[in-house]
Amino acid sequence: MKDKFESYGFNYAAIDIGSNAVRLLIKHVEEDRNGKATFSKVLLLRVPLRLGFDVFAMGKLSERKEKDMIRLMDAFQNLMKIYDVEDYRACATSAMRDAKNGKAIIKRIKKKTGINIEIIDGQEEAKMVYNNHIECMEDRNGNYMYVDVGGGSTEINLLSQGELVCSRSYNIGTVRILNKAVKSSEWERLKTDMADIAKSYPGTNIIGSGGNINKIYRLVEKKDKKEQKMPVEALHELHDSLKVLSVEERMEKYQLKPDRADVIVPAGEIFTTIADIIHANYVYVPVIGLSDGIIDGLYAHHLEEEKAALGGN
Repeated sequence: MKDKFESYGFNYAAIDIGSNAVRLLIKHVEEDRNGKATFSKVLLLRVPLRLGFDVFAMGKLSERKEKDMIRLMDAFQNLMKIYDVEDYRACATSAMRDAKNGKAIIKRIKKKTGINIEIIDGQEEAKMVYNNHIECMEDRNGNYMYVDVGGGSTEINLLSQGELVCSRSYNIGTVRILNKAVKSSEWERLKTDMADIAKSYPGTNIIGSGGNINKIYRLVEKKDKKEQKMPVEALHELHDSLKVLSVEERMEKYQLKPDRADVIVPAGEIFTTIADIIHANYVYVPVIGLSDGIIDGLYAHHLEEEKAALGGN
């Protein structure tokens, strides 16, 4: 048994099955004697399975993608055993929500690998990302729009004075745009909602989430590294430079991987569209996302179980 003055910890894992990439994040959570928790990243793997390219074109996942998913989940299961993971949660988002054969594939994955995958809706995805970020915010005053751009959908949370005002999910994502699978009515819904928010909540700035905005932030020259933010004009300048180049030219000029070089332009389109409508001046880019939110939720559940066990004695 550990001495009561010793720190202790557990490893938790999150599997985020997105429309462009699938991620495995493992974090070690250590508590000191006062119960304060410290989270440290142990492992992060990103595999560009690109499920959305099948789903948004054909409405379902191909047999090849299913096989790749099974192989990947089997590998993730073994890695979680190696890293002695205490608990995990696997969440699938937009592509698996839309795939006609999504539920059947998830059943087969469970049978073959033991990994239980939940298909979560856009509202839950938005809340999980938001819950992770609100704990990291130093300045909770003012109006912020949390924008998480994925391959299949964009999740938006409006924060005012540190409170969550609303959560929205739109079927507008980078892979959907590349597949010309975004309905014009969905763009109109986004634009109308953003215009309404701009009127009611002036002076709103953006908090950006997702692999593309993280990459854009690293590429722009004009930025405030201390506050992890960039001016919207810098976002526009880089987006304008990227969109006139071919995928190969983007890869060469900006040292981008193939699975980033194509989706980074539609991501820029989504961010600049929202920023312009709400008249944002800055985009803040903390490096967090759905996987972090999943692990936060697992740890919170662990604390609740501990409290319940203590209360029962």
